[in-house]
Amino acid sequence: MRALRVAAGLTQTELAGERFSKEYVSQIERGKTRPTADTVAWLAERLGVDDQYLQHGVSADVRTRVEAKLAQAEALSEAHRDREAVEAFREVRAETGTLGSAELELRALAGEGWALQELGAAQDGIAVLQEARELSELPVFSDVDRADVLFRLGCCRYRLSSIPTAIALFDEAFGLAERSGLPCDILRARILAWRSRCRRRQADFEAAREDIELAIELAQAMDDPRVVAGTYLQASLVAEKTGHWVLARQYAEQARALYQDLEDERNTGRLMLTLGGLQLLLGHPEQAIEHLTASFALAVEAGSQPDAAQALGGLAAVHEHLGDHEAADEHARKALALLEGREDFLDEIGQSNLVLGRSLLERGRLDEAEECFRAADSAFEQMESVGHRTGAWVALGDLAERRGDVREAARWYRNAAEALAVVRF
Repeated sequence: MRALRVAAGLTQTELAGERFSKEYVSQIERGKTRPTADTVAWLAERLGVDDQYLQHGVSADVRTRVEAKLAQAEALSEAHRDREAVEAFREVRAETGTLGSAELELRALAGEGWALQELGAAQDGIAVLQEARELSELPVFSDVDRADVLFRLGCCRYRLSSIPTAIALFDEAFGLAERSGLPCDILRARILAWRSRCRRRQADFEAAREDIELAIELAQAMDDPRVVAGTYLQASLVAEKTGHWVLARQYAEQARALYQDLEDERNTGRLMLTLGGLQLLLGHPEQAIEHLTASFALAVEAGSQPDAAQALGGLAAVHEHLGDHEAADEHARKALALLEGREDFLDEIGQSNLVLGRSLLERGRLDEAEECFRAADSAFEQMESVGHRTGAWVALGDLAERRGDVREAARWYRNAAEALAVVRF
């Protein structure tokens, strides 16, 4: 303010006019007192600048430009153009420091962290979101802001298969949102949908169902089609795990219709993947192949290697079911190649290894089959999922039986049976 006053050729008395004393202006210039927003606006008008410039040294035009860049980055993230989104958020972060706006900085940090976990860089996402978590503790932010950051951290932990930690973060986020007294039903719905994923991974399907049903109720009340579609997808997966395959297909078809209306090809492809798996369970392998082939095409068009890999893994499972071991082998190997190094897709890596191992087993390539089954077990162990590991143990039992080692086969089958006895269904 002193620099602007001197440049304008005004003394402290002249700037103060009849509204303030010279001493008050002096205190402001020396940082001894902080003026109110009304005072800042009045002084800015006297000095011929906007109040944003007087307060932060940056004009309102500059802030508007940065806000526009931030909105563009958020749009890129919503469109699943995650790599571009990360770069855009980082560019915004480089400029927010000059603005002195904690609000814009938090949005940029939260956005970058989310885009990183979508890219498979969950550890990097956690590092960025930890910065956001510290920033969100400032008094200027609400409990809803803090809940949003915790939610995003929980999603990163889920990607890394740190399920108990993810649940703890989702619980804390949901509690903050509930106690805030502020409107945040969309955030609450998203938290519940992701916590349902965790419950499903833990095979606690009743808790998963309760979470997703409440999430659907909240999302429908807010009439947000994107969030509703996401909750329908999770509801479909819970219904599938509990054996309600027709209901699961109904939820999946509703979710697909919503994503198609939103012209969201990436999530439409994911729903085709889900529907393909359900068609196989319902005894329609040819329809399953149609859905999975369409899912693969959409994933390739969207440039999503993980989604393409999951479609290939699904096709491998269908071909193995039909006894086409060569086709199963080809698709499973392609899926594994696309998922190499992706620790956020351990389930899919394990399942593709199981299918590949089965195809090798049926063709008498027993040593190669064992390598695949053990690779599957290793992936499932990293997930800390006994329910998933039993699939690998049964496969290893079948392998031992094929080799004529009845005692070893019985040991693997017994391990699987004992594990399943303590898994909640």
